[in-house]
Amino acid sequence: MEWTDEAEKAIKKIPFFVRKKVRARVEDEAMASGRKKVTILDLKITQKRYLTNMSSEIKGFQIDTCFGSGGCPNRAIESNSLFNSLENLLIKEDILKFLRQNIGDNIKFHHEFRVTLADCPNACSQPQIKDIGIIGASIPGITENECTFCGRCVDICKENAITLNEKQSAPEIDHNLCIKCGQCVKDCPTGTISEKKAGFRIFLGGKLGRHPRLAEELPGIFREDDVIGIVQKCIKYYKENSVNGNRFANVYTAPEFLNL
Repeated sequence: MEWTDEAEKAIKKIPFFVRKKVRARVEDEAMASGRKKVTILDLKITQKRYLTNMSSEIKGFQIDTCFGSGGCPNRAIESNSLFNSLENLLIKEDILKFLRQNIGDNIKFHHEFRVTLADCPNACSQPQIKDIGIIGASIPGITENECTFCGRCVDICKENAITLNEKQSAPEIDHNLCIKCGQCVKDCPTGTISEKKAGFRIFLGGKLGRHPRLAEELPGIFREDDVIGIVQKCIKYYKENSVNGNRFANVYTAPEFLNL
């Protein structure tokens, strides 16, 4: 639906974590009123109604992906199954009930427990600033298949993690530079580079706000079942240590509680 320039500028000032919901609500209400273009007045009316009834919109958690069910076009691994399992876990944990017990009915969106998935290291869904961020990972390895020295792996690697010259019998991968995006695996025509291991990277304790911090990465690449177990332990720790609506990022200090 078309927006006036004034309305478009105004909605960009709304916090990003509710902007998508507000935009959809504004368009729905504008269309219901027979309008073909959203104006600043439409935005103000809907925004006021939305903020007044914010508590009815809150479910206690937020879970996001970069591209939803369509998946990431650069995906290192497919995460649809993990997303569904995580959503079911978050519903089962009933974090909304926990929040109501701690802070009453005056719950805001910033109180919600946030989990984000990204299928590739581009991380469009911003997992590094969420309570729990999960990024798909594909670790490349060298096989016995003969290399034709086409150089495609070198060209596609934006991290300069792959070297190839006539003195080598196969590409060499610097795993200190590799970010596990899996693009070289997909682009190698001979299978000289193949996927050695696939899974998920996990980041804990990120947040924005007055005292922002980037999430800390747990060492290792985790299988889907392991991710579910870690998230479950994090929620348990959060419920045991959070008071007055403190975010997981505010109570999380180190990953020792996970006993990895």
